[in-house]
Amino acid sequence: MATVDDAARIGSELPEVIEGERHGHRTWSVGGKGFAWERPFSKADLKRFGDATPPGGPILAVRVADLGEKEAVLAAHRRAFFTIPHFDGYSAVLVQLDKVSQRALREAIIDGWLACAPTKLSDQYLEQ
Repeated sequence: MATVDDAARIGSELPEVIEGERHGHRTWSVGGKGFAWERPFSKADLKRFGDATPPGGPILAVRVADLGEKEAVLAAHRRAFFTIPHFDGYSAVLVQLDKVSQRALREAIIDGWLACAPTKLSDQYLEQ
């Protein structure tokens, strides 16, 4: 189980991360690109769930490199990672924080950071 504060801590450990706020929710960006953000469900999202119960607890959106990686992440982490129609065709996944392990959250946030960081910065990070 993880929290938004865990996500913030992981994100803040990465180089050149800026924590901000958008639409009243915390976001993390690098090089001007958001790689993780709090993503509660909108009224439209909830309507799309119909009679199904939407995933509970805090939700974090995290960027991935491309749609192929998105499918791989969703297949590998069915318990805590998911998507919704609003994210169709967009290279990001949603994370149900009360079901994700600390390790999977850390990997997702680092991968999101790598997907958005400037090449020189990500190369330097990977060389460490």
